[in-house]
Amino acid sequence: MSGEVLRTERLALSAFTEADAPFLVRLLGDPGFLRFIGDRGVRTEADARAYVAEGPRASYAAHGFGLWRVDCLGDGTSIGMCGLLQRDVLDAPDLGYAFLAEHTGQGYAREAASATLAYARVTLGLETVYAYTVADNVRSVALLTDLGFRFDRALVLSEAGTEAALYRHTRAADAPTPSAPGR
Repeated sequence: MSGEVLRTERLALSAFTEADAPFLVRLLGDPGFLRFIGDRGVRTEADARAYVAEGPRASYAAHGFGLWRVDCLGDGTSIGMCGLLQRDVLDAPDLGYAFLAEHTGQGYAREAASATLAYARVTLGLETVYAYTVADNVRSVALLTDLGFRFDRALVLSEAGTEAALYRHTRAADAPTPSAPGR
């Protein structure tokens, strides 16, 4: 998987490459990322290149999907990540997203997550998609609920050892269709 995967009205979602290392150092070190998602140990560009190789790129190869870089169409600024992850503890992929603090509250997460969910349905044919968040991430809980996710159960995340709320989304007849890259 390479290049642009999805395009929305304002955003392009593209496969991560090692060239994204400077951006990933910023994103994965963002206080919101560290608080709500966890410390991935990415402090340097070398760490970020290893993260790309062992995370997103490995997922693309193994599953045909993963986390994608989110860029604004207007100026090409990288503002976050969104995509699908396949975890050993779940029987279906889960939706994941994170945005730099200065790009929150502008509807970007909703736009990227909605397009990713549609991609999961239309392109991948998935019946179920999960998402999880820590209970005190009220913005994420609100977004997932607005997208049609429903609380499924509490889940202890082995990598963090903390309890999270697992949400489940099942196929909806009215799921939006993502546009093809380049349109």
